[in-house]
Amino acid sequence: MDAILEAYERLLARFGPQHWWPAETRFEVIVGALLMQQTAWRNVEAAIGNLKRAGLLSPAGIASARIPEIRRHVRVAGLYRSKPRRLKRFCARLMEFGGDLDAFFARPIAAVREDLLAQEGVGLETADSILLYASETPTFLVDAYTVRIARRLGWIDTDDYDEVKAWFEARFPRELASYREFHALLVRHATQVCRPRPRCGECPLNERCAYYRTRRP
Repeated sequence: MDAILEAYERLLARFGPQHWWPAETRFEVIVGALLMQQTAWRNVEAAIGNLKRAGLLSPAGIASARIPEIRRHVRVAGLYRSKPRRLKRFCARLMEFGGDLDAFFARPIAAVREDLLAQEGVGLETADSILLYASETPTFLVDAYTVRIARRLGWIDTDDYDEVKAWFEARFPRELASYREFHALLVRHATQVCRPRPRCGECPLNERCAYYRTRRP
């Protein structure tokens, strides 16, 4: 079995299906991705809950709300000056498509990704998060956890986002559910086992790990 497929199967056997992304709607995925920077998911959940209770959790609701009102509801997610402004501007862009996510995502993938990256506060990881989990586009999502694990396994020797993304997409079957599952499994593995100070002895990938081999006596 190919090394990357074997790693996927071992992580799936170890942790089970992850049922990620934790959101009820595609729009919540987008709001969550925009609020996730430099905070914990529990804070994002709290902010989304606040917007929902206020009746603002829609492209039209956020686009028409005043910044101080949005700020009051999402302050728990941090960066209280920039995040409300970015959220409102992004929703204003969605309203150019009538607030219809199907219409926004109906364009060629490259055009949608370019549009996402043109929005304030949307970087490569955030754009691919939105594409993968809100538009059902099979694009491989890279984050710091992905890079850490792939480097330790000896798969890559770069932190460049596009290079790492291309490496995975060239080797892993391009299938939406598998891309989502693999990303979630890598997050789980990095937070529980392949941590900054890794727990190599309990790692299901240690037999294939370059980093582990260098540490063994």
